[in-house]
Amino acid sequence: MRYVKLGGTGLDISPIAIGAMTYGDPRRGHPVWSLDEAASRPLIKHAIEAGINFFDTANLYSYGSSEEILGRALRDFANRDDVVIATKLRHPMRQAPNGRGLSRKAIMSEVEHSLKRLGTDYIDLYQIHRNDQSTPLEETLEALHDLVKAGKVRYLGASSMHAWEFAKALHLQREHGWARFVSMQDHYNLLAREEEREMIPLCLDAGVGTIVWSPLARGRLARAWDEAKSSARAETDGGYADLLYTGATVDSDHAIIDAVGEIAAARGVPRAQIALAWLHGKPVVDAPLVGANKTSQIDDAVASLEIELTLEELAQLERPYTPRSDFQGVSDDAELQKIIAQIPGYANA
Repeated sequence: MRYVKLGGTGLDISPIAIGAMTYGDPRRGHPVWSLDEAASRPLIKHAIEAGINFFDTANLYSYGSSEEILGRALRDFANRDDVVIATKLRHPMRQAPNGRGLSRKAIMSEVEHSLKRLGTDYIDLYQIHRNDQSTPLEETLEALHDLVKAGKVRYLGASSMHAWEFAKALHLQREHGWARFVSMQDHYNLLAREEEREMIPLCLDAGVGTIVWSPLARGRLARAWDEAKSSARAETDGGYADLLYTGATVDSDHAIIDAVGEIAAARGVPRAQIALAWLHGKPVVDAPLVGANKTSQIDDAVASLEIELTLEELAQLERPYTPRSDFQGVSDDAELQKIIAQIPGYANA
């Protein structure tokens, strides 16, 4: 495994991150596709044995169960100083005042809950899981800074938002001397390239690394066109899944998926390796998040690091793209909660 630095920091991370949303008690999250602890542990162990040291979860995932499962597995299979644990906060964890959001009170409470569930005394990368329009940004940023200074958090990250919002946050952090966001977890893949308009240029200019969620477009890029919507997650996430991929022509998506298949066939590798190799070639991408439920998916992700696409292959993959509307632009809290309510397991959030 060849490690890379996260953004402009000195932190070494594997260029593949394991997304732990897949791992969680099905009774507390997604009953169709969440893996319980017995099924999750071999996958986490396999990732560690493959050299992956970067693991990403969130307090929301299976309402804390993902953090618990990941924390126990990492304690059993890895040296704490060798792994990088990332988690997130913002979304509702309980139906009560201050049970959600990015207020100082919520941040100080949720970090303690996450530390306890993960079984560690510090979090390597603490990320805001979207923006919080109901809390002054300065309040959020200062509270996060205080966590860094208290030693509970090593680095700070953000996730999908408008580029102007992220630019404002970076400006305030610099102005006040607060700990800075070093990463942006954004939505980026061959079928969704809208971040190339503003967010990616901003991150490149600011020295912020990106951690990509949905790198295989919810599995669409790993399958032939007529199988592209067959994953259990795509079938159960309902309207939420559709919102991620609206605004482009069917012909455009079809052509891109076909191009992935043609290049994969010519090279004799699975489609997923080609889609991930395309991301590895982007200088702003530090690590795609892989939500593996099979060891073969981890192996494909690691193997993709050895693939260097030619200029002709890149053109074949990129030429058919049609600009689309992207879910990351939804920043209104009420609208976001309507979307979250569509997801099985989060309906009562």
